[in-house]
Amino acid sequence: MENYLADPTRYDGVMKYNRCGRTGVLLPRLSLGFWHNFGGVDPFERSRAITRYAFDHGITHFDLANNYGPPYGSAEETLGRLIIDDFRPYRDELFISTKAGYDMWPGPYGNWGSRKYLMASLDQSLRRMNLDYVDLFYSHRYDPETPLEETLQALVDIVRSGKALYVGISRWPLEATRTAFDYLKAHDVPCLIYQGRLNMLDRAPQEEGILDLCQQYGVGFISFSPLAQGLLTDRYLGCEVTADGHITGIPGDSRMSKGKFLKESMLTPELLERIKGYNRQAQERGETLAEMALAWILHQQGVTSVLVGASSTEQLQKNLKAVDAKPF
Repeated sequence: MENYLADPTRYDGVMKYNRCGRTGVLLPRLSLGFWHNFGGVDPFERSRAITRYAFDHGITHFDLANNYGPPYGSAEETLGRLIIDDFRPYRDELFISTKAGYDMWPGPYGNWGSRKYLMASLDQSLRRMNLDYVDLFYSHRYDPETPLEETLQALVDIVRSGKALYVGISRWPLEATRTAFDYLKAHDVPCLIYQGRLNMLDRAPQEEGILDLCQQYGVGFISFSPLAQGLLTDRYLGCEVTADGHITGIPGDSRMSKGKFLKESMLTPELLERIKGYNRQAQERGETLAEMALAWILHQQGVTSVLVGASSTEQLQKNLKAVDAKPF
């Protein structure tokens, strides 16, 4: 493939940027997530095309984690190849995040939130991604067994070591999050951002007070799984409920049919009707269901950015329409 030259018009207004809490960081309203479609099982040239398209349209934030793949680590390896082949000249234009907290390697030190795990994991991630530092490093989940001070001090020391510019937390409960915000601020490494699942079907960060807490502390918020792993797209609109209450018509190539992260049992008759109701609302707005779902999140107070995945450049092109969608 030819040498990559980024589109010179990438900052000419297609993408909008939001300030991340009370910091100097601006994040694109849509960020590219590497959770799916960038692993070792996925075609590299497709991953490259999606990533190039994203950057050419002003998406500067790429979000990863140590165990994204499959196999574990392979999404970071994909980005590492892209850094060498395409993005090294643009490193200072990129905002790259990674995380540690879930199962990564065997034994007692490859999981959760210990200092040993977090620091070792970040060193491995940097090697895989061919980077000297990441812009943002997350504690990927709350560890109820490790003292919070150990996890948080590891984050502080990671920033002071120069291996990350900022730190964040993902999916921590409310009171532990408050403790984290206070500890990190007291140690002059304030939390940049909180990552949580927020979409039209799952509003837990709003209901539990996480979004309010982020605004109180001047911390950004980024939503993952904005389309509820495909439930808030056209993938399941053709499904029907039989007389005995079963769901038929689940696409054979859908994420639900594979049953790893999205189970068929999750699609109840009540949920299907709710999704179809949202689709009727989207049609009234002149949008697809996915466009409306993304627009809904982007217009929630306190949301900085939305992480979108993509299995093609065409899908990403459709998602980008939400940047300018009308508010609710």
